[in-house]
Amino acid sequence: MLRNLAVSLINSREERIVTTLPKAKELRPFVERAITLSRRANGLEGDDTGPRALHLRRQAAGFFHAGNMQQAALTGRRGQLRLPRTAGVAALKRLFDELGERYKDRPGGYTRILKLGRRAGDNAELAIIELVDNQAEREALEAAKKRKSAGSKKKKSAEAIVLTLCTHQSVAPQKTRDSVADRQLGHFSRVLVSIRR
Repeated sequence: MLRNLAVSLINSREERIVTTLPKAKELRPFVERAITLSRRANGLEGDDTGPRALHLRRQAAGFFHAGNMQQAALTGRRGQLRLPRTAGVAALKRLFDELGERYKDRPGGYTRILKLGRRAGDNAELAIIELVDNQAEREALEAAKKRKSAGSKKKKSAEAIVLTLCTHQSVAPQKTRDSVADRQLGHFSRVLVSIRR
């Protein structure tokens, strides 16, 4: 069961799966050990990196289902296609190609468990287990940074407009909160006051 959940988590596009909370808590150390093996293989240095990386890859393969055992028997038959690679082999490839590189500087804590509440049918507690630093999370951080920088640019541009209006109408900028300046500058002074708050 843990092998299937680990394969599903690593192969999923969103890098998250929904399962029950006890399964998610059991899956976390299982997956993190496999990611640690790929991270160690990625950081190998020296002369014998090839055999050591192969050893780590074979150790990590124990966490997933093996490839097709009957593949050699089917390749000699005429007209039969080879069986497709299993999801476990694809998970192992992704683990060592992408995830080991992504988490090379992270000492642990590769997964996150979020509680969802209880399922309607059997009242089981549901949870989402996901890999941290996934693509959606990185895009959300970039969007938040863009919104923050765009908000500060709007604030600066509004203050610049009020300052230019103040200089053109010979009104001191510190008086923009007064009712006299409000009447002289109109809407722009109210904008500045709302921005400063």
